[in-house]
Amino acid sequence: MTNILSHRNRSLRATFWRRDDIRLARFAIEATPPMGHPLCGGWIKPVEGVDDPLSLRGLVVLGAGDPVVLATLDATGLLNRDHVAFCERLARAVGTTPQRVALHCVHQHNAVFFDRDAHRLVQHAGLEPTAGIMDPAHLDDLMNRAEAAARRSLAQARVVARFSAARSEVERIASNRRILGPEGTVVGIRFSSTRDPALRDAPEGVIDREMNVWAFHDADGNPLARVSFYAVHPMSYYGDGRVSADFVGLARCRRDWEEPGVLHLCFTGAAGNITAGKYNDGLKRRRGELTDRYHDALRRADAEADARAVPLARLDWSVADLMLPPRTDLDPERLRATIADATLSPAERHRAALAASWVERCRQSVPISLGTLRINNAVGLFLPGETFVEYQLDAKARRPDLEVAVAAYGDGGPWYIPLARSFREGGYEPTVAFVGPEAEQPYRAAIVAQLDAV
Repeated sequence: MTNILSHRNRSLRATFWRRDDIRLARFAIEATPPMGHPLCGGWIKPVEGVDDPLSLRGLVVLGAGDPVVLATLDATGLLNRDHVAFCERLARAVGTTPQRVALHCVHQHNAVFFDRDAHRLVQHAGLEPTAGIMDPAHLDDLMNRAEAAARRSLAQARVVARFSAARSEVERIASNRRILGPEGTVVGIRFSSTRDPALRDAPEGVIDREMNVWAFHDADGNPLARVSFYAVHPMSYYGDGRVSADFVGLARCRRDWEEPGVLHLCFTGAAGNITAGKYNDGLKRRRGELTDRYHDALRRADAEADARAVPLARLDWSVADLMLPPRTDLDPERLRATIADATLSPAERHRAALAASWVERCRQSVPISLGTLRINNAVGLFLPGETFVEYQLDAKARRPDLEVAVAAYGDGGPWYIPLARSFREGGYEPTVAFVGPEAEQPYRAAIVAQLDAV
């Protein structure tokens, strides 16, 4: 595929709007999977119980052209045709286009991977339903309830009088997963929990220490919604069959309790190579410690945002279509053989099915939408997949005049989006990425074009 980037940058900005026209609708539904449902794509123990519920939360920004939807889903991933379909359903509910819907997963692992086409592939290979990737009925129910909730929310939309953006420094959560040796190759991997003391003692590495937050206020100065952006894999421990929104979701729930009537959304940033592994040895008490630190950062940033609230002066949305090719070694015939090989683990077979789904999506030239929302001097950049943190840091450095916040884990089709050099360095992520080193240049070009246009 030579046309790697179809960069139709479609500016969907509203030229004329009055300040009192901007309204905010809010909706939330539970997204907890039922008992026995596969978790993390069927690679770990299925649902045996629920420690804390999962949710889908959304905001609808009304009054500046067609509505814009910002939504977070407590799920491991929402991929390809299912991501497109879910965006279409939310768009239909609020009277907008799918290109104006930013639907992102938080990426907990005691949660669900949604890819109906990949699930069908493993089912056709003869795996039992309980060994599949997902239950399509759960996704159908989730989409139905989300569409209904989004539609109902419009009747309770509130005028947004003031907006603010702020940040706080997050301490002792994030660390880079990839530990490089003197030869510039990966010599150690810090997964979400890391038992090896030597790996935990290694430096944090390249991370983004900042948590960015937005706040929407009514005419009386009361917060209507808060949105946070922070780059870390949001897992302390998983694989025990106990559904949990983990430390990000638990911190978010504390803010719910502290501010009744305010909707809190937590976007996971470009955390493809970022985990809590330096500060997490997998002991169960670490979940509470990480929750405390995340919650503290949220509260500090929210307080700063409230002090900086100003009237709305600008609100723009733009979107670009992005086409990234599959990795050159993802041969459809080999992928089908892997899916059908009963001697392999479910993880290997299911991962091959997810890769095959991405390859077919690319064959059909279905693009990913990369969205940008500017509100006053704040810019939200909404990216796909498990993007590496360097893209986020470079985006912020590109526009130091603006408060740039980054959300990744939108359309999860490409899985990891590493740097070109990551494939030479080795390590885990390049071996499971569905795109290759040639993806970096067009991906960066799309990000730069979006940032330069705002």
